[in-house]
Amino acid sequence: MRRSLLLPVLVLTFLGVGGTAAAVATHTSPLLGLDLRGGASVVLQPARRVGSDILDQTINIIRNRVDALGVAEPNITRQGNAIDVELPGVKDTQRALNIVGKTAQLTFRPVVGQPISPTGPPATTPSDKVTDTGTAVLAERDSSGTVTARYQVGPVVGKGTIIKTATAAIDPNTSQWLVNFVTTSAGNGEWDAIAQKYYQQSLAIVLDDVVVSAPTINSQHFGGRGQITGNFTEQQAKDLALELSYGALPVQLKPLTVQTVSATLGKDSLRAGLAAAVGGLILVLLYIVLYYRALGVVAFVGLALTGLLLWPIISYLGKTSGLALTLAGVTGIIVSIGITVDSYIVYFERLKDEIRSGKTIRSSVDRGFARAFRTIVAADAVSFIGALLLYLLTVGPVRGFAFFLGLSTLLDVFTSYFFTRPLVILLGRNRLFTEARWMGVARGLAAPTLEAQ
Repeated sequence: MRRSLLLPVLVLTFLGVGGTAAAVATHTSPLLGLDLRGGASVVLQPARRVGSDILDQTINIIRNRVDALGVAEPNITRQGNAIDVELPGVKDTQRALNIVGKTAQLTFRPVVGQPISPTGPPATTPSDKVTDTGTAVLAERDSSGTVTARYQVGPVVGKGTIIKTATAAIDPNTSQWLVNFVTTSAGNGEWDAIAQKYYQQSLAIVLDDVVVSAPTINSQHFGGRGQITGNFTEQQAKDLALELSYGALPVQLKPLTVQTVSATLGKDSLRAGLAAAVGGLILVLLYIVLYYRALGVVAFVGLALTGLLLWPIISYLGKTSGLALTLAGVTGIIVSIGITVDSYIVYFERLKDEIRSGKTIRSSVDRGFARAFRTIVAADAVSFIGALLLYLLTVGPVRGFAFFLGLSTLLDVFTSYFFTRPLVILLGRNRLFTEARWMGVARGLAAPTLEAQ
């Protein structure tokens, strides 16, 4: 009997201590969200009113671009007719925000006549806006935005939708960065038709109203593959390849609000949250140990075990699924501490009732838990259902709060049955713990009326 009670306690202790030790040894820690790690967020709104299908398509493209940037646990959600994008941990926030909302409308337009010098006539419009029909004068710019050339171009003869994938690479002959692209099956014939029509002529590659390059077409058949060359830096080539690979946004977006959270501010928020959690936890544990004596120590060890179990779980989910721990998530865990402490109090008060009725501690611990566990499960079920509904019906930080609250609540039920129950039963059978002068279980459970006598 003693072995069957001790086994789950040892197993849970091993899982908690071993899991945390493994996480520390492999340098795996919880993935911090935007408010704790720093990063950037932007709310984007379509320049014109669009339907839900267009917004959903836009969100999917933005998500693909963000994933390609390597941002862990981005939060991309709809807010009415706007799109909220949170990018935790990004180092180059301006670049990330530019790529997220860039329309990347790529078109191909034949160059009419000779290139115009940078100091020549201005573009057709102040913004060098591209029109699908007619002739326009468009600028080519370097990485600093300075106009390096101007081209008079004809109507659009093809669009970037013919491109399936694109990758940045270095030309081994010139050591210049370029973009290799593969066309779609439908775009293969369309691109070859363009190449045949404008063979040995300059074709302007126009991205978002700016000429990226104007190479001369040197073949009539590309076989579904081609290159975009120009005076690219490494970053420009990679950004262009990323934008082309994941498609153009179906609608132009304009930023409503842009927010940057520094890593320092994130660390301050984390420190403040942890200080509040640790301070509150210490006060609760001091009270419960003074009130319940040795049983209070059980509650202390149980809460420590819950923490040891949570750490590797959150760390593993962050590494494998991109789960980020935000300030709202920390709040959910802090709230769960109160729920866990309530479970201990329910059990301990039930033991008090059993002892007041004349039963011994040895006979009360198991019987008292059976009655208390029904109350614990009912209370935790209410908390879990609330957390589940919040997770399903809300977005943003509230979902993080709900997830960690629900996870901690499930752990509370698990540890109550497989750790608290057997450990208290074992203590109840040990006279050293039940009858010790200051910390004995009997003193912690003694009714006030009996002590007065």
